[in-house]
Amino acid sequence: MVASPLRDITTEEAAAFHRDGAVLLKQVLPAEWVALAADGLDHAIAEPDAMSQNLGPLRVDQFPAGRAGDLRRFVYESPVAEIVGQVLASPVCFYMDQLFSKPAGLVPPTAWHQDTCYYNVDGHDLVRAWVSPDHVARNVSLEVVRGSHRWNATYRPLAGRDPDRDPIALERLRQAESDRPMLGAEAHQKWNYGVGVSDKSLPPIPDVEANRDSFDIIGWEYEPGDVLLFHGHILHSALGGVESPTARRAHASLWAGRDVFYQHRVGQIIPDPVALYDHTPQTGQPLTDFPDVFPILWSPDAELS
Repeated sequence: MVASPLRDITTEEAAAFHRDGAVLLKQVLPAEWVALAADGLDHAIAEPDAMSQNLGPLRVDQFPAGRAGDLRRFVYESPVAEIVGQVLASPVCFYMDQLFSKPAGLVPPTAWHQDTCYYNVDGHDLVRAWVSPDHVARNVSLEVVRGSHRWNATYRPLAGRDPDRDPIALERLRQAESDRPMLGAEAHQKWNYGVGVSDKSLPPIPDVEANRDSFDIIGWEYEPGDVLLFHGHILHSALGGVESPTARRAHASLWAGRDVFYQHRVGQIIPDPVALYDHTPQTGQPLTDFPDVFPILWSPDAELS
């Protein structure tokens, strides 16, 4: 049984998400769920696995709910599914999650990027739910380019091997098959951001940071109990370059609504959820074709499957 948020999402908040591509929902998570997320994050941080990577002081884990029971409970039982579903007015299923950990001290910035291009998934109803048990000041928090989710552009990932300079990457492209993912299930056993191949056919990310005045950038101060939702296609980053007196832990889960489908990407960076490999999905197949992998966790009509 999925728990309910502290309050309903307002029509104004839902409209802001669809208009801007992101919205901060203030005080919607009960304290017990914030505490559970903190316990799950601490457990996963203390026990890294093959999907954990240190990028300087930043620690990033893929699929942490697969090994941390508290995070799995948070995904499947917390109010987050309903929060996303209310905003989309759609049944929602969980696609995958990530963990981010930054220690106290000098906070490294996160470069501007788009999430969709890293995964074999596409569609308009893709939502990232970002939750932290820590206060996050505005000068170290997430930022987005308002409205960039509607630019109808898939940008090149910031990761992956360059086929113009790397003969192994070039050979992988030559051997690529249109109906098989670039990264197999074995990638879950030994992964880093360099295992994929950069898709040079995609346009590079605009240089937002060097031209901040040319973009409509919004950001927030975050408190525990808030939930930040942002669209899978939106350009976003995290501020840094300042000293933080406290560490920052965050859990980011990716949710799919009605229109989300599987999409083979030449530049796949994150492997598919491990259970999906048994189904050999094809481009264009809706995620609802795989209910055992992606069960609906919340629906407006409450008819869950």
